[in-house]
Amino acid sequence: MRIRILLVSFLGLYFSNSSFAQNNYNLQKALKTASENNPILKTQKFEIAVAETEIISAKTISNIKLNNQSLFLMNGAMANNASNLLSARNSQVWWQMTKVFQIAGQRKNKIDVAEKSVAFTKQNFEEVKRNLYQAVALKWLDVWTAKKQFDILTRAKTNLDSVVTINKNRLKNQVITQIDYNRTELLANQYALQIKSAGQVLKNETANFKYLLGTSDDITIDEKDSFEYVTTTTSDDLLKTSLESRTDVLAAKSAIEVAASNIKLQKSLAYPQPELGMIYNPQNTLPYLGFYATIELPFFDRNQGEIQKSSVLKSQAEQDLVAKQQQIQAELTTSYNAYLLQKKNVADFEAMLKQADSILAGVKYTYLRGGTTIIDFLEAQRSWLDTQQQYYNALQQYRESYIALLYQSGLINTISK
Repeated sequence: MRIRILLVSFLGLYFSNSSFAQNNYNLQKALKTASENNPILKTQKFEIAVAETEIISAKTISNIKLNNQSLFLMNGAMANNASNLLSARNSQVWWQMTKVFQIAGQRKNKIDVAEKSVAFTKQNFEEVKRNLYQAVALKWLDVWTAKKQFDILTRAKTNLDSVVTINKNRLKNQVITQIDYNRTELLANQYALQIKSAGQVLKNETANFKYLLGTSDDITIDEKDSFEYVTTTTSDDLLKTSLESRTDVLAAKSAIEVAASNIKLQKSLAYPQPELGMIYNPQNTLPYLGFYATIELPFFDRNQGEIQKSSVLKSQAEQDLVAKQQQIQAELTTSYNAYLLQKKNVADFEAMLKQADSILAGVKYTYLRGGTTIIDFLEAQRSWLDTQQQYYNALQQYRESYIALLYQSGLINTISK
């Protein structure tokens, strides 16, 4: 019986740990999950399928046109041998079969524009991903921050609760005054309220994070995540990477290619499309066979407006690329400097954390042995909590600057792969 209980307990612990590991998200797993399940991204992906249908339309050959005209004699007195007015001898039938032909590379240019539009749509989708990844990363950080705030408040209250318990007995033995006990209990109650608020914030941030991930499962944040997936070298290297591979830059370059291809298309559409075909025309039982040809004479409309418009669109796309490159240079320089500053701040705070822990432990030890007052202990407790919160605020700002650096450089898209 005991073996069975142990086995059940072991299996329960195993599956519990497996479930926990499965829903424990570091930053990389969060980005990958969002790329697969985010509902907004799923909707946006249909834009690619829509663009691909334009290739099918461009490749489609125009249909053959069939035209019929039937004429019947209206005056019976003029009928051939007074026969039936509807007979072949008293009627003329016109059968015409024609087709419009695309010349001057019009069909080829339509296909090229459609294919380059698909490439642009795909690059634009990657840019949507980049923005989503930034939102996911920042929300991951919000959950992490809320969890850390909850944890340090819990640690502070646990430490204070031990003193409250001791002081309750000391009050009974009249070692301390009622005021000293009330001060300790008051701070403990304040921490309890703050813990409730921090717990609600954590719950709300987790719900928002789950929406971005596109999951309804219970999730936790991997608090051991080192958060550095890409080695940050110099700002010049990051700038070079951004200008070469950032998704909005690639999308802007793709837009220029679409515009250049569209110029070729619009120039080819300046040529009229001839319509050619055959005619079969029996007249009063006498068969006639002929040819049909029609072409628009480009005296007035030579597609001038669309040609000029396509040139303007290309100039606009080129200017957009220049603007993005200038924006990247400014943003990346700012982000890199902020990253270095916040990284140094975190390093400076780590020594302060150890000092705050040491001071609180020493003051608590001294107070419980009557060597100092309750005011000194409570001040040490507040100072410890303040130092912890400042440290995690600095760490949050450091990680925010790192996310900004990944986003500005475009390297955030590589993390989810």
